[in-house]
Amino acid sequence: MQFHRDPAADVNLVTACGHDGIKVGETLLTTSCVVSAESIIQNWPVTSVDDLKPASIAPLLEQRPELILLGAGRRLRFPAVGIGRSIMAQSVGFEVMDTAAACRTYNVLVSEGRHVLAALIIESA
Repeated sequence: MQFHRDPAADVNLVTACGHDGIKVGETLLTTSCVVSAESIIQNWPVTSVDDLKPASIAPLLEQRPELILLGAGRRLRFPAVGIGRSIMAQSVGFEVMDTAAACRTYNVLVSEGRHVLAALIIESA
């Protein structure tokens, strides 16, 4: 699936999303990552929803987003209930969807100027 970048936007946008990785601008990412308007955390150490722990979420919360979108991989899977609760306890919204849907949603929200993070799980083949 190809996405088209708004050339006027000076933010990180997902330009392509597939089973083997995503592209942010011209950067191909083949491992799980966290994308925000200003930064990309590459090699986020989460390869499945089951890997999510408070320690893997802490760096995301330090950025004080209004919303974290979790791209759970090729298909929708929910993390342990405690993960979502710990995020929402910090007054941060939390939504879970498959990674392709998270990429699309991230692009819309960041284009609106929202302070959103996309935590994207890229599953190995």
